Amino acid sequence: MTYKIHTVEDDHFHDLCGVFGVFGHPEAAKLTYLGLYALQHRGQESAGIASSDVGDLHVHKSLGHVQEIFTPEVISRLPGAAAIGHTRYSTAGETTVCNAQPVVIDCNKGKLALGHNGNLTNALELRRRLEHRGSIFQTTSDTEVIVHLVARSTARNLPGAVAEALNQVEGAYSLLLLTREELYAIRDPRGFRPLILGRIDGAWVAGSETCAFDLIDAEYVREVEPGEMVRISRSGIESIRFGPEKPHQYCIFEHVYFSRPDSVVFGRPVNQSREQLGRLLAREHPVEADIVTPVPDSGVPAAVGYADQSGIPFRMGLIRNHYVGRTFIEPEQAIRDFGVRLKLNPIRRLLEGQRVVLVDDSIVRGTTSRKIVRLVREAGATEVHVRISCPPTISPCYYGIDTPRRDELIAARHSTEGIRDFLGADSLGYLSLPSLRAALEDAEGKFCTSCYTGSYPTELVQLEVEAHRES
Repeated sequence: MTYKIHTVEDDHFHDLCGVFGVFGHPEAAKLTYLGLYALQHRGQESAGIASSDVGDLHVHKSLGHVQEIFTPEVISRLPGAAAIGHTRYSTAGETTVCNAQPVVIDCNKGKLALGHNGNLTNALELRRRLEHRGSIFQTTSDTEVIVHLVARSTARNLPGAVAEALNQVEGAYSLLLLTREELYAIRDPRGFRPLILGRIDGAWVAGSETCAFDLIDAEYVREVEPGEMVRISRSGIESIRFGPEKPHQYCIFEHVYFSRPDSVVFGRPVNQSREQLGRLLAREHPVEADIVTPVPDSGVPAAVGYADQSGIPFRMGLIRNHYVGRTFIEPEQAIRDFGVRLKLNPIRRLLEGQRVVLVDDSIVRGTTSRKIVRLVREAGATEVHVRISCPPTISPCYYGIDTPRRDELIAARHSTEGIRDFLGADSLGYLSLPSLRAALEDAEGKFCTSCYTGSYPTELVQLEVEAHRES
């Protein structure tokens, strides 16, 4: 028997990264490692930690998962009472060590390490301008644009240089910046991506989600406010407003899919939001059925809400394999839907002869959803009714989410009925945008919904749009 290598498909959106930092703790690097471990869902392709022992900055970064990269020996080479870390998911063709973060430079503002969650919509324009002036870039990451702008600033101190740099960029950024003696936590004026502050044993911690605080038993204090630069030093904590106020645009997909359900993000428990999405979905798209089954793991809370509202029993009809890597050896004689079967296995005794409500958080290209519907039918389900706990995704994101081109998004090209037909489902129902906002109590319109509307809150530079289309 001969074999072939099979690349496991993934039809979900990905947040490009997560950040975590500690200031004033003797085990800063160890705590940062644990924080990144809790944030591994935000990026699985590379990770890095930079630490400061006042005299110098030390950095280690590599491709792979957090627990693979940071062995006890590696951690021992990251001394000091302050550290920042970063875990990254990159787009195809950019999985290289040089793009791993934190980015570390030595410039006229001193030695700096920077970790970035988000995406700059005018990065290509700024990069070309900087290269024309003589800047030499070492990576393809937009984070390096910020570093060059800081280095070129004529401001007399670092906070002034950072403010000058950030007032030239557009888009989403939650940043952690480490120097030999200070740590800065910075969030863009619209607040696209989350960033929070906490305390542990008298030290300060900062990170993307509260689940990272829970692991190390840190106390949540507050969010870094949109447009705020928090400066942490041995003298204490200082809040600096670095730019003009702008309408808030929190990423709504953090509550739909990205964040861990045990986190509190933008001041709201994520699991609570997702269960409410499911309840409203059941009100909008009821159906006569025997069981409600989630597509695990991300579809579970919404399915719980759907079952609770509808009165239809909740059953885990699909079991997920949590140990799937990027590639597997497959027999040369192809197995149909091999990639999906690696990840999900149906429980026939629960599905056979049943009318199934299949709940998932989103549909991107539709190819994986189609295979899951087929898997459930082959397990004996008599009907499969697909319910999606967000509106149809019709546009790419330019604020820190890895999304396909618009022409690859099935909802941008087909009606709901056309998608239903492609999936092979008996019915298909998406949650409406008003219900999505209602579930998050967003009466003031503070959440960004660009991926559902195609209307963007920032000016998009055409070069960035073209780069996304060509990637």
